[in-house]
Amino acid sequence: MEVSVIPYKHCEMVKAKGRIDSATSSQLGSVMDELVNAGKYKIVFDMSEVEFMSSAGLRILISTQKNCKRYNRGELILALVPKRIYDALELAGFVPLFTFHSDLLSAVGSF
Repeated sequence: MEVSVIPYKHCEMVKAKGRIDSATSSQLGSVMDELVNAGKYKIVFDMSEVEFMSSAGLRILISTQKNCKRYNRGELILALVPKRIYDALELAGFVPLFTFHSDLLSAVGSF
């Protein structure tokens, strides 16, 4: 899995490519933790090239969202979520916890 961070004026965009499972979720988790620890609480997660996400990846999303929203500092926005992953989020009951965007421009512009 490849993870990259693209800084914007009002937020950071994290882009992941590949599978997010128990072997690779720690890589995504460390990138998200670095951003939050650096005071970057407005994050857009571009999931357009994520092929698969296990429960380990879902835990990273929940943990990051919790840290971003603490004290109303920001939010983790999910952009271009593949249908298969959206269905998994819906099945787990996590859909109400996130804001979803179907394009990056509106996701980044929402901050």
